[in-house]
Amino acid sequence: MGASKVIPPHAGENVPKTPYSLWQLVRYALRLGTFGFGGPVALVGFMYRDLVERRKWISEADYKEGLTLAQLMPGPLAAQLAIYLGFVHYRIWGATVVGIAFVLPSFLMVVALGAAYVAYGGLTWMQAVFYGVAASVIGIIAISAYKLTTKSIGKDKLLWAIYVCAAAVTIITESEIVWLFLIAGVLTWLVKAPPKSWFGSGNASSMAIAAAQLPAAPAVASVIDWPQLLQIGWFFTEAGAFVFGSGLAIVPFLYGGVVNEHHWLNERQFVDAVAVAMITPGPVVITVGFIGYLVAGFPGAAVAALATFLPCYLFTIIPAPYFRRHGKKPGIVAFIDGVTAAAIGTITGAVIVLGKRSIVDLPTVLMMLITIALIWKVKKLPEPAIVALAALAGLIVYPLLKR
Repeated sequence: MGASKVIPPHAGENVPKTPYSLWQLVRYALRLGTFGFGGPVALVGFMYRDLVERRKWISEADYKEGLTLAQLMPGPLAAQLAIYLGFVHYRIWGATVVGIAFVLPSFLMVVALGAAYVAYGGLTWMQAVFYGVAASVIGIIAISAYKLTTKSIGKDKLLWAIYVCAAAVTIITESEIVWLFLIAGVLTWLVKAPPKSWFGSGNASSMAIAAAQLPAAPAVASVIDWPQLLQIGWFFTEAGAFVFGSGLAIVPFLYGGVVNEHHWLNERQFVDAVAVAMITPGPVVITVGFIGYLVAGFPGAAVAALATFLPCYLFTIIPAPYFRRHGKKPGIVAFIDGVTAAAIGTITGAVIVLGKRSIVDLPTVLMMLITIALIWKVKKLPEPAIVALAALAGLIVYPLLKR
């Protein structure tokens, strides 16, 4: 029996031959979701390094388009980029299975941690682990930001100006501002490819139409407490649909609803939930699964995760065909270059913001520098091994400091 040929869902589309199968991309997404520490900044860097530079499965242009779309749409950055990269050659089916493969491992991990948390009344060891892991993660993010900067910005003075402004705004405000990405894209478009005949093509309006198509509250087949699960579903749908930024950007919104409005968790439990997200691989936003488990067990975790990630899935696959169809036009290319520069500047600024919270003393400085040195010099040493060593170091060092 001959080798099977993957037929994309849209048979009329001319999809170029790819150097990888959908199953290979799914396996990569599973691995990244299982071992990819560092949050969205590190994860988008890993995807660039692995899929663009090393394996050459994804072109530079396709990666930039995906990063731009992920920055412009609300929801978790890394998950949206993974979904888009699945869409590039395998359309909706690829986006769906790659997105699930990327999110599923970390979801199962936080559910298991939630069960342990409920059973044993808290995770007191978590602070020690996070102490070491957080310092190591800053080193990983710093390397990723450096590589993205040197590869994407080049010597373009306009892009450097956008990059520096975005980094400065991120450091000052400690948040991602979506309007900054839009302004950067429009500015680069006006300078490098002023509108001529394509101005009325409707590409920009298609983005607005896609953004307006918000999903309804998720339906769950098996329910223990329907009113509570419906409430959980609607709240986390709002979190996924209306919160711009990525990773820790969603934390203030969650805190306001989970602690202050609904009183599902107390402050200590919420802090523990954020810590769980930081010490587990995959997207930081998966903390919603841990919160959902504490509120309503496994059904609560499943509803919270589905409600959070469904909007980002829709906000990726709906506008993706327009990006694929019109992304090579000079105006769109210029717009993408501007947004990419702002996105990388934001990532670089995030290194400083997160570093101020994680690099707090001499041991954490040393762990960060050792991580950078290991990644820089020992090319074949995987990041999960470095993170595991950092977690072990945290378990040893942190109790000594607290004596």
